[in-house]
Amino acid sequence: MSSPTPAGSPLPYKLIATDLDGTLLRHDESVSERTRRALAVATAAGAAHIVVTGRAVPWTRHILDALDYQGLAVCGQGAQVYHAGERRLLTSVTLDRQLAGLALSKIEAEVGPLHLAASRDGLAGEVLVGPGYQVQEGPLPNVPIDDPGELWSAPLNKVYIQHPTLDDDALARAARQVAGDLVGVMVAGPRVVELLPLGLTKATGLSLAARRLGITAKETLAFGDMPNDVPMFAWAAHGVAMAGAHDELKAVADEITASNEDDGVAVVLERLYS
Repeated sequence: MSSPTPAGSPLPYKLIATDLDGTLLRHDESVSERTRRALAVATAAGAAHIVVTGRAVPWTRHILDALDYQGLAVCGQGAQVYHAGERRLLTSVTLDRQLAGLALSKIEAEVGPLHLAASRDGLAGEVLVGPGYQVQEGPLPNVPIDDPGELWSAPLNKVYIQHPTLDDDALARAARQVAGDLVGVMVAGPRVVELLPLGLTKATGLSLAARRLGITAKETLAFGDMPNDVPMFAWAAHGVAMAGAHDELKAVADEITASNEDDGVAVVLERLYS
């Protein structure tokens, strides 16, 4: 490996923002040694690294712990700015439950009954899963419920929706068409369509976190793979999509790198910081 960026040389970017699933993480939720080394070289040169994920803090904390991550993380699709070293929330935005309920009524009137889940606010906020909602296999904890009314019993960051037959993009389009003036609608992964506070995106949380570090959008490099990363790419100076990224994100990316399984983040960082 060549030597890191020499001391005193201008950094290519002062902030590196990485999505987790499909981007920084491999399919087994690990981060490769090559990617760890590339991040270490970049941060040793003076760049800051911020994780920016759709996952709420309870579904993110174990990954940050495994990385010995001590800095800021943007979680919950921009709703939460979390200080990993201090284990506390710096900001948290909740979904207006009355608006969300009205939005769901409008969406169901258009496409028929939906299967629902919801992420509760807070450091220990559970993900509640209603009847029929299909949870992706893996280690992430969730609480099955029989009564959908329980979804609304405490403050929420987001509501997840699934349709028996419509694919993610078609469901999101229909939801935006009839309820886009009430809630944000985001495709965050396979079978993951989310209803969010109106106007909230990953760019919202990333801009707040960057401001705390004294770093601007023009100094930011962003990596992602799904449509929920589009606002982050629009905010950052340079957006890098993974090889397996959604076409909607590839269309607005400045660059396409290798897949998450092939160390796509490291490929770019090694070019810029080594």
